Amino acid sequence: MSVLLTGGLGYIGSHTAVELLQSGEDVVVIDNLSNSNIKTKTNIKKIASEKRKISAKNFKVYIGDLRDTNLVEKIFTENKIDSVIHFAGLKAVGESVKKPLEYYDNNINSTLSLLKAMNKFKVKNLVFSSSATVYGQAKSMPIYEDFEVGATNPYGRTKLFIEEILKDAYAADSTLNIAILRYFNPIGAHDSGLIGEDPNGIPNNLMPYISRVATGRYDHLNIFGNDYNTHDGTAVRDYIHVVDLAKGHLKALKKLRKNCGLQIYNLGTGVGYSVLDLVNAYNSVCGNKVKYIFAPRRPGDVDICYANVDKAKKELGWTAKRNLKNMCKTSYNFECKKSKLK
Repeated sequence: MSVLLTGGLGYIGSHTAVELLQSGEDVVVIDNLSNSNIKTKTNIKKIASEKRKISAKNFKVYIGDLRDTNLVEKIFTENKIDSVIHFAGLKAVGESVKKPLEYYDNNINSTLSLLKAMNKFKVKNLVFSSSATVYGQAKSMPIYEDFEVGATNPYGRTKLFIEEILKDAYAADSTLNIAILRYFNPIGAHDSGLIGEDPNGIPNNLMPYISRVATGRYDHLNIFGNDYNTHDGTAVRDYIHVVDLAKGHLKALKKLRKNCGLQIYNLGTGVGYSVLDLVNAYNSVCGNKVKYIFAPRRPGDVDICYANVDKAKKELGWTAKRNLKNMCKTSYNFECKKSKLK
């Protein structure tokens, strides 16, 4: 049996593929390469092969769009899929404000295509890649899973709508097992430097932009807003290392296979750092190479957002292990290695 990863060549998907393969799972990926690179397939195999011989039988990749129902059915027909981890989707807050219809079309319709195929082929286990953005501007910190939800931007609303779709699907079929994982802010890269966050074009996320400034690809970083209600005026987020996050998916998958029903978990560190905290930590690693200027706030961004992670610790046996310095160090290592390769 195999685990299907939608968007499995992307940032979080690739790290999760490595963890799954190394743990003995067979993996099938679908990815449209809109924000990833086919070379990632080779690097996933290279890393995973350090612990296990990886062949075409263990790791298959299909290039195409999840909204292509014929392709999705082909994947389910050709492979014995036991579980699905659903990463595929557009994910930039600022871009979603400018292109809301594109976000609703891509994120929601791709999910519906996947759920229809799962229903047809009687696949019951699903881990969904949600986001802390579904909490909107929470009234207090830290954020618990039972907090009121209400996204402040189209990206967050697509995640929120998909969560509602999954709840309705579960209400109609209680044999489904669904883990909704609300990520906080994934950063960092694999220790090997072979995979990390490498978006096509200009990055929408903070860390890859910082890394490209540090390696000289960009002149400076724009920090959006310095008038937030925080200790230094810049937005505060719960940054989590992507490898810790990937390991959380394995724990969630194990939970699903015990017929857990529908569960929601925060995945974060439980600690909030500001943008300036992150930049200063990065500069301590790379030698003060990150210049920055302040720019106006972006629409849809909230002041402070960090998690309570007690539920994941108690029910999944999962906690984040890596600190902010390691997140910065591995990001810098990845960017340096990638730049030299180019």
